[in-house]
Amino acid sequence: MKDLKHINYFEKLLEAADNELIREAINDGGVALGYTCYHVPEPIMNMGKGFSVRLRAPLTGSTSIASYYLSNFVCSYCRGILERAIEGGYNFLGGFLASETCSHMNRCSEHFEMLNLVENDKFFIDWLDVPKKISDFRIKKMTEQLKEKFLKPMSKNYNIDVSKEALIQSVKEHNEINDILRQISEFRKEDKPKITGTEFHTINLVAKVCPKHLIKNYLIETLEEIKHRIPDDKKYRARVVVVGSEIDNPEFIKLIEDQGALVVADRFCYGAYPEIEPIKLTTDDPFEDVVRHYIETCQCPRMMDGVKRREAYTLKLVNDFNADGIIYETMKFCDYWGYEKSTASHDMINKHNIPAVTIEREYTMSSAGQLRTRVQAFVESLEIKEIQKKGKVK
Repeated sequence: MKDLKHINYFEKLLEAADNELIREAINDGGVALGYTCYHVPEPIMNMGKGFSVRLRAPLTGSTSIASYYLSNFVCSYCRGILERAIEGGYNFLGGFLASETCSHMNRCSEHFEMLNLVENDKFFIDWLDVPKKISDFRIKKMTEQLKEKFLKPMSKNYNIDVSKEALIQSVKEHNEINDILRQISEFRKEDKPKITGTEFHTINLVAKVCPKHLIKNYLIETLEEIKHRIPDDKKYRARVVVVGSEIDNPEFIKLIEDQGALVVADRFCYGAYPEIEPIKLTTDDPFEDVVRHYIETCQCPRMMDGVKRREAYTLKLVNDFNADGIIYETMKFCDYWGYEKSTASHDMINKHNIPAVTIEREYTMSSAGQLRTRVQAFVESLEIKEIQKKGKVK
């Protein structure tokens, strides 16, 4: 297929944590607010002159210094973030809105404060204590925390508008961006998709790491371009859904697709689902509505009452996108996903007769050769299963 007009620009934006759109927004008076977890509601950071930046550490090499402060047994994403912070890579941040959802990331984020890693006198960091079960009481408590720990310093340190009206406007823009992404993702359901998984992940990522008001027109143009795009005749050997922990590098999706498996849907951190679902404001307190949305839609394995819900959500993606199998990937040493990938893949294979494979990976592409071999073997097994299925039909 012909290259998308803005795809090279999107790839360039992903080469640095402080890309040119972030710098432009800051020069215009904006305040960059960093976060690393789905549990921190994105619209909260996009009120007034604030804008959200989901933290990444692109082009990470060695994490030796971060390993000294953390451990070699802490997930390499957390080590990559801390290493970049020690290098001064996040000095553009006005605040870090963290959450007590992962012990590895907790240790990483606390070093931002302990080592005074951001050279900004107004910089603040605090942690949201996110519940592990869904209930009205827990949602109300999390809303109270959000107002106390995040909204107060946003207003006090930077005079950011944290009113109900500002949040309603932020949610409106959030839903508009996600509607564009959903429309683009829908093309992946076609027999001959007009967009690859690698392209979609690139587009989806820039929407998370760039100021919304500056990236929006690029996304609109890309959507219109895809609508009229002519798919090529390339036939992929299989269609897969990728589920698991943090992926913020399109090269990993490309590695899968280079082995002949088209990634038609995803349910991983920094992915599309459930993150591009619309937020509905139904009560007099939009802050509580937003918190409720993020708690009730969360697909993270840390949620203790969500096993069946996560299973059903993945099954729906497989069926909606006509996938042949599932790749469960997890960051090495990830506590939550280390358990979830084993039980979830077992259930998919034995309960639902859906082929699945588990992959353990590092944050960087250092183990690309092993991953390539693993994916190749899985794709071949899917082809064999399809041949056997056709034989039975005859």
